[in-house]
Amino acid sequence: MAAVALAQVSEGVGIALHGLGKRFGTLDVLRGIDLEIPAGQFVAIVGRSGCGKSTLLRILAGLDQPSSGEVAFSVPDSPPRIMFQEPRLLPWVRVIANVEVGLGRQRRTPEGRLRAEQALHAVGLDAKSGEWPAVLSGGQKQRVALARALVSRPRFLALDEPLGALDALTRIEMQSLLERVWRDQGFTAVLVTHDVSEALTLADRVIMIEDGQVSLDIAVDLPRPRRRGLAEIAALEEHILSRLIPRG
Repeated sequence: MAAVALAQVSEGVGIALHGLGKRFGTLDVLRGIDLEIPAGQFVAIVGRSGCGKSTLLRILAGLDQPSSGEVAFSVPDSPPRIMFQEPRLLPWVRVIANVEVGLGRQRRTPEGRLRAEQALHAVGLDAKSGEWPAVLSGGQKQRVALARALVSRPRFLALDEPLGALDALTRIEMQSLLERVWRDQGFTAVLVTHDVSEALTLADRVIMIEDGQVSLDIAVDLPRPRRRGLAEIAALEEHILSRLIPRG
């Protein structure tokens, strides 16, 4: 199944972080992060549980505010979209209406319906537009969530472990779908994941957060689509895992 670009393809937005910090009470979760993300880049953030990677993503997505420093976007007023681990679909409306939720005030208009149909086509769910969410599989629900995020043609898509609850085969299929849609549309993507293999499969760049700071920043300069089992990917994975799980 090939993803199809939406009409009026979106373009990415550059993101700059300067001295970014986040404190909860007396706990410094993020400390002095400086980071530049070029427009259209796919970045994966990895790190041990509690390192601050999800907090960083929430700040980038506008769901939380930093305690210090700043976040600047190259295109002002370009609201981000976010995908979570759970699809968070509304069970009382059909699939097409769930996608239209992502349009905000443009819902229930002819143009909005067309854009929702295009978004479902992009994720391969044309035939499911009139179904109820309850009859969908887990992977299909996440495709609907992706369509809902894409329907507004975002310049920036934040991904908070959106594939973490899927079975192994469905997760691989969704990784391929996400990569194809990103390549078609050109938005900037930032993915938080615990799966280093997933990070290396999808990202142009892998960033590790450790003790609230960037401890590793690796470019993944490999051709796409990436074949699993490549020696270059295995070597990068071993390097990252050796930092995540130090050997005694």
